[in-house]
Amino acid sequence: MIAVLGAAVALVAGPLTAQTAQAAPAAAPPLVYVAMGDSFAAGSLVLPAKEVLTCARSAVNYASLIARQLAPAKFRDVTCGAAQTTHFANPQPGIVLGTAAPQYDALSADTTLVTVGIGGNDIGLVGLAVSCVNLLPQGLGKSCKAANTAGGVDKLAQKIDAFAPTYGTVIEEIRARAPQAKILMVGYPTGIKKGGCWPVVPVWGMDADYLQSALTRLNVRMAEQAAAHGATYVDLATPSVGHDMCKSAGTRWIEGLIPSVTTNGLVPLHPNAAGLRNAVPTVLAAAGLAAPTKA
Repeated sequence: MIAVLGAAVALVAGPLTAQTAQAAPAAAPPLVYVAMGDSFAAGSLVLPAKEVLTCARSAVNYASLIARQLAPAKFRDVTCGAAQTTHFANPQPGIVLGTAAPQYDALSADTTLVTVGIGGNDIGLVGLAVSCVNLLPQGLGKSCKAANTAGGVDKLAQKIDAFAPTYGTVIEEIRARAPQAKILMVGYPTGIKKGGCWPVVPVWGMDADYLQSALTRLNVRMAEQAAAHGATYVDLATPSVGHDMCKSAGTRWIEGLIPSVTTNGLVPLHPNAAGLRNAVPTVLAAAGLAAPTKA
């Protein structure tokens, strides 16, 4: 009788065991991380640098800090100062020397995570900021807002809207080369507070608001394209409110026209070390990842 019961149990357990084995989820593939983008993503000239003459790439940009925490099987950081989206598919002349390979070349079929921060150079964001500088009080110089909205047409807004579909093209090209990858489109941080802070940052209040509105518009278009093409938008603008270039050295995450050695940010109008560091938790949360806990 016992033998019969044992045989019955074996017959039942066998199929259940087989079903359980079939239902067991496959192991997650190794983390292979590729970071792409411009100087905001590269952390240009935030020290220490891991490459200076071609791309001015920081060893403590947000991608490198994320890689330190997650310890991916492979990490390829091809972010590059002055990059435009055209440099994703084509070589980029070095800032001082050399040539950077097309950023798409870093992608592979086993890539599982891609971060992308791009677009500011495509629309001439830094040039706009420089054109907004006024050392004289309001009314004694030229307004960049007035220049860009003459005749009731916002030329910069039109340029941003025309550029927007390029984000979709970038996402689809990444997906074609890295079909397993989670794609994070990383937005730009808040640059300057409402009304500005002339003369600390010598941009008139109306022009400060215009400059920030352009940055916000670019972020909105990036988010729209990310949603339309199945990527994830990473909002750095919200957590950086209150840390703009008008703030003191101990508070700001982005530098003004005169960068400060004390904040470890040597490029005007760009993130400093604190800005890069504080982007990390936001990017990780968007990726649905967390650093391994220490035993």
